[in-house]
Amino acid sequence: MDKLGLANFLRGARERVSPADVGLPEGRRRRTPGLRREEVAQLAYISVDHYTRLEQARGRHPSRRVLDGIARALRLSDQERAHLFHLAGEREESRFAEPVREVRPSTLNLLNRLTDAAAIVVDDTCGVLAWNPLAAALFEDFSALAGQERNVIRRYFLHPDPERRHYGMGSPERFVVTAVSYLRVAVTRYPDSRELKSLVEELLAGSEEFARLWNSQRFHIERHLRQTVRHPRVGPIELDFDVLTVPDQEQQVVIFTAEPGSPAYESLQFLKVIGAEQVPAEA
Repeated sequence: MDKLGLANFLRGARERVSPADVGLPEGRRRRTPGLRREEVAQLAYISVDHYTRLEQARGRHPSRRVLDGIARALRLSDQERAHLFHLAGEREESRFAEPVREVRPSTLNLLNRLTDAAAIVVDDTCGVLAWNPLAAALFEDFSALAGQERNVIRRYFLHPDPERRHYGMGSPERFVVTAVSYLRVAVTRYPDSRELKSLVEELLAGSEEFARLWNSQRFHIERHLRQTVRHPRVGPIELDFDVLTVPDQEQQVVIFTAEPGSPAYESLQFLKVIGAEQVPAEA
């Protein structure tokens, strides 16, 4: 049980949940964002003292029932719930020994139907498993990359050209924290995976930035962000991206969209053409 890591995770998760999210009134003025400790305890059906001790890194080992209650109270995603159990010293069993690489036909069909949005499918290691044509035009031709190179985390921390490693994202830090958080979940889900151990060891040895982030135990998953991607041919494109979980596959579909009629939307429409024609960038 990682008492300090668990305490930090619980505080961060509690601060991200508003009273309105769980059907509670705002009440009197709040000194801190999010829920109060007593509100989390009430929603989780545990004592305030027990929850408070966990947040203060003084608590005893929580049972799976307590962890289930806390996960529900804090509205944790599947990935966050798995991380909670890991920090508490409880192993959440996966149905698979390794990250699932086969993408369901229904998911591939969804990607092909998203003609006005760029979409990719990634596993818990942020390895890119599938993509639609617009995603290839927006980011790169993933089919030209070797298997291990189709990994967002590996590219970000180990790409030899710092200008290209984040696909021109204006503020990639939040995206990267989310990606590394998924990797933490993968290490928890597949503790016997030699491939995962090798990837983490490679990243630790090759990137001081990754080593600092990994050793900080920072965990935060963004399921919606707005990012500006600077494309080498069409310039900056302001996009929304949303992360959708594929049930029972432990995979994520990441969809990049723009408001119809906006300059960003027109840029995506243009990319449909130049993505295939490889029009050179303007001088």
